Amino acid sequence: MATLHSTDQLGSKIEISFPPKRIVSLVPSQTELLFKLGLNEEIVGVTRFCIHPKDGVAGKTKIGGTKHFNIETIKSLTPDLIIGNKEENYLEGITQLKQHYPVWMSDIYTLNDAYTMMGEVARITNRQTEGEMLVNELKTGFEKYNSTKHFAAGLTAAYFIWRKPYMVAASNTFIGHMLGVLGVQNVFAHIERYPEIEPGVLADLKPDFLFLSSEPYRFSEKHLEEFQSFCPGAKVLLVDGEIFSWYGSRLLHAPDYFEKLANKLIQPR
Repeated sequence: MATLHSTDQLGSKIEISFPPKRIVSLVPSQTELLFKLGLNEEIVGVTRFCIHPKDGVAGKTKIGGTKHFNIETIKSLTPDLIIGNKEENYLEGITQLKQHYPVWMSDIYTLNDAYTMMGEVARITNRQTEGEMLVNELKTGFEKYNSTKHFAAGLTAAYFIWRKPYMVAASNTFIGHMLGVLGVQNVFAHIERYPEIEPGVLADLKPDFLFLSSEPYRFSEKHLEEFQSFCPGAKVLLVDGEIFSWYGSRLLHAPDYFEKLANKLIQPR
């Protein structure tokens, strides 16, 4: 078996037996990507949060969660490649795994970061052609979606990911980047990452829209009135968190979703 060298998105250089035959994925969005690339047989372990594709992940060994995976279970799978992510996985566990296996880590803040990740993951798994086709399809889809035909400049939004404490996606996040792709400005762009906020600050920021995400907190219809009371002048909507935060092949659904969401946003309440 040949050896392949790669530098992951954290700058770590790894050596991989090529092509890898036993892959463990520690991130739901990247698990879906691996299946999309046609690696059904090579994938041997996934997290319990890996839900797409449903039929594909059903038959794979569950190695725990993204923050607390079972090292012994992973060892029992004898992987020759592990795919993880800086934000979604925990340093202690990744450090332990790196002592035994090649671990390729992603670090995603923008669509370009996602494209780079997809291209390199495809290359190191012997699916370079499939990866190139996927990235080209994604770029075409996002080029087709034109936010300027929907939104006047300056429309703003707050994107909630948690309740009690109330947490939002701010700057330096993939969600924040995707809000810009949709065509709205993040009212919390002056803060980094995922801060806790007091609902009272919304009165001063006056966002046009409040987005309540389907994950990690599963907001539902019963929460709409509560958030409307925080900001009576805003339009409050439930949004698909996978579209805004999954940076793998799930992005194929984003342009059409954004088109429909944009049309909904500009309709009178």
